[in-house]
Amino acid sequence: MKRSIERIITTHVGSLIRPQEIKDHLSAKIGGDYDAAAHGASLTKTVAEIVLRQAGTGIDVVSDGEFGKGISWSQYMIERLGGFERRLLDADAADPYANGEDRMRFAEFYQEMDAADARAGRSDGGAVKAETVCTGPIIYTGQAELQRDIDNMKAAMESLGESVGVAEGFLPVAAPASAIPDRRNEYYASDEECVFALADAMRTEYKTITDNGLLVQIDDARAAVTYDRMLARGATKEDFLAWLAMHMEALNHAIKGLAEDRIRYHVCWGSWPGPHTTDVPFRDIADLVLSINAGAYVIEGANPRHEHEWRVWEDIKLAEGKVLIPGVISHATNIVEHPELVAQRITRLAALVGPENIIAGTDCGFAQTPFHQRTHETVQWAKLEALVEGAKIASKELWA
Repeated sequence: MKRSIERIITTHVGSLIRPQEIKDHLSAKIGGDYDAAAHGASLTKTVAEIVLRQAGTGIDVVSDGEFGKGISWSQYMIERLGGFERRLLDADAADPYANGEDRMRFAEFYQEMDAADARAGRSDGGAVKAETVCTGPIIYTGQAELQRDIDNMKAAMESLGESVGVAEGFLPVAAPASAIPDRRNEYYASDEECVFALADAMRTEYKTITDNGLLVQIDDARAAVTYDRMLARGATKEDFLAWLAMHMEALNHAIKGLAEDRIRYHVCWGSWPGPHTTDVPFRDIADLVLSINAGAYVIEGANPRHEHEWRVWEDIKLAEGKVLIPGVISHATNIVEHPELVAQRITRLAALVGPENIIAGTDCGFAQTPFHQRTHETVQWAKLEALVEGAKIASKELWA
């Protein structure tokens, strides 16, 4: 894993706003009029284009934008795992995903936000209301899709040539706690047994990506967000921490034996543009997050509900050899951060953990699904430009 040796290098969380041609292919797939070959060719072309644009913007560690995922950053695993089935819910049934203490406390706000999203077409692309149930042994079946994404990413990076200064490439995939969240178990003797079976299956993704020379980023928004969900069901913080510890054990089981310096672990609080008053404090989960055997920790830090938590690093030490990738750009607002503010966020953390242990990043991905984004595409690129400029300002100060 590349480090900030002579300057602060930059990256982001992975998901970028999809081009219209990818959305058109996925819409056709939902509608039953799907040309798989044309979609495959389009992915190869658009991944090359998005990698080139990241490089041209000055991003050092780039992704494929998650263009190969047909659903969301976590639900995509429905298409890559055996052992699950989708069951339609009645139109008036409660949505199993629309829960949480924050939504209960600010119900009127969320009703307005959801209605605005629906009017703007920011949806999941026409998915029906359904739940996912584990009904058999969990096995990985997505080898072809995974290899396609790997090949597209490697080809895109190779096409850049030596003149473009990209350090590395990564592919984001889901953690066991986040893959197909809110799933129900009807097959295994316990939910814990189901989680470890899922971890065994997910290892295929993690190992295949690193074996192919790319970094793997393991996304785990549900690790922190589940606290808000559990509060709504009457659970305690101790209940949540026990749940989280079990899932951290499962993830370490899934990556056992893999090179730590090829793994990035991403934790955020969902980062949707809501109040977030019941987010679990980072201090309360930091020890569990840092227990993951990864080389880098990608942690939300620009969201105003969590920006103050940079001071946690005054007391909690980053282990030797590890890298912190703090979010210094938020995806949840269309306001573009000033590069000077970005530099301030970088330098105050660098003073605590060392500049060589910092890579500047974003809070979360810019597109939660192929059809759902929080910023306009032009704003996305302006934010990444501000990230690069802020890193340059910080570098001048840190390496003066």
